[in-house]
Amino acid sequence: MTFKHWSQTLSLLLLCSLALPLAAQLGGNSLGGLGGDTRPRPLPLDQAFPWFVSELAEDRFRITWNPASGHYLYRHAFAFSLQSAASGSPRTLTAELPEGLPKTDQFFGDIEAYYDTVSAELTLPRAPAAGDILIIEYQGCAEWGFCYPPQQQQVELQP
Repeated sequence: MTFKHWSQTLSLLLLCSLALPLAAQLGGNSLGGLGGDTRPRPLPLDQAFPWFVSELAEDRFRITWNPASGHYLYRHAFAFSLQSAASGSPRTLTAELPEGLPKTDQFFGDIEAYYDTVSAELTLPRAPAAGDILIIEYQGCAEWGFCYPPQQQQVELQP
């Protein structure tokens, strides 16, 4: 090997040894990814669609969601039921929901969406008994195209 070849090989090795730590610092996982991965990543569900339940009266509840920026909830995906500890079978509840914004969704076509805070108000058929469970169903998506699977959450109601 000539001195010129040796010098070029050494320069190339030096350049590679400097590039690998730089790629690691930039978050790249290969030399081809020096700029980092720019694809959006889904937020955890509790950050994308945080929600809480408020008791308005003994038999009346409000469930409120605050979708993260760039996220929306489907109006048609909301469902609510009350599972009685005594019978064990859930009873469908009717919810009062505001109108959503019209949207043509890539997954469901023409829908109504909620981008901002939205609340559903429920009236139970009776005051909750010990062991009653409120079942809350919903689904939402990120505007960039990630759709979260349908969710079912349970809240044990206090008498």
